[in-house]
Amino acid sequence: MSSWVVDCSLVLGWCLPDERSDRADRFFAALPPNVILRIPSLFWVESGNALAVAVRKKRMPQEEWDRLLSLLSRLPVVTDPATPETMKRLSALAIRHGLSAYDAAYLDLAVRSASGLATLDDRLGEVAAGLGLEVAV
Repeated sequence: MSSWVVDCSLVLGWCLPDERSDRADRFFAALPPNVILRIPSLFWVESGNALAVAVRKKRMPQEEWDRLLSLLSRLPVVTDPATPETMKRLSALAIRHGLSAYDAAYLDLAVRSASGLATLDDRLGEVAAGLGLEVAV
């Protein structure tokens, strides 16, 4: 697969100490050098919220938050912008497949960009596979 949509669960499973995932580690370790990683614009808000909650609940120290923010900001990703049309597409996908609109954002981007979907979310992975997408982890 030459491009992957990576969701927040996968990235947090790679970088949050108490959510470490061997599956996420294997996915990132196996990426070829020229692969394109795609994310919906929602990713930045979703991951920022998860990291803020982790600090607030004392799951990690402030210094680790600083390090992870720096790491995430340097990820070699292509961010797909949101438009008013995005809301219509995502809510329709969410209703059709029983997903949150947040999860539908990753699914929608994978479908539109003909990319694989990398997720630790089992339900999202099942829906993506059912639509014929390649699913990692």
